[in-house]
Amino acid sequence: MTPLKRPTAAQLRAAKNKTVPDVIAPGLSVLFCGINPGLYTAAIGHHFGRPGNRFWPTLHAAGFTPRLLDPSQEQELVPLGYGITNVVARATVGADELTTQEIVVGGAILSAKVLEFAPKYLAVLGIGAFRTAFAKPKAAVGLQPDLIGETQVWVLPNPSGLNAHYQGEDLVKVFRALRQANESAVR
Repeated sequence: MTPLKRPTAAQLRAAKNKTVPDVIAPGLSVLFCGINPGLYTAAIGHHFGRPGNRFWPTLHAAGFTPRLLDPSQEQELVPLGYGITNVVARATVGADELTTQEIVVGGAILSAKVLEFAPKYLAVLGIGAFRTAFAKPKAAVGLQPDLIGETQVWVLPNPSGLNAHYQGEDLVKVFRALRQANESAVR
């Protein structure tokens, strides 16, 4: 596997408002849902692509993947029963550039996608985005009481390196709780 080439400043500027295709299939165990792609991710065309984003190392450390995957290997998640989408499809410098209306509309689009593909779990990676998208201002990290169709909803912290609330092993613990719940449901 050859690591992806770092995008140039011009490529990063050109990535604004681009989208990254979902990694999705019917009947997944877990559909992971980011807030929206950053410019680096959109420039390389692979989810959670920015160096320093903790999604891929956390996924591996929590036991979802047998080895650490590179963002360019994101399609390897589907045979494992996992996928990736976003609340809002368009790339921005930061999620703070998204409007409340965009996040609410993104939540409706996400709900329709979940109803169509019917994963066992939807894991939204970002408590603030979840609270806004689904009008649940008191939601906390973990399993949510409401379903989307028959899909259980789980909120996890945003794995961005900028999220100082969850560090290293704490992030792995909350991801691992979802994996263990998923495995328990399979038995």
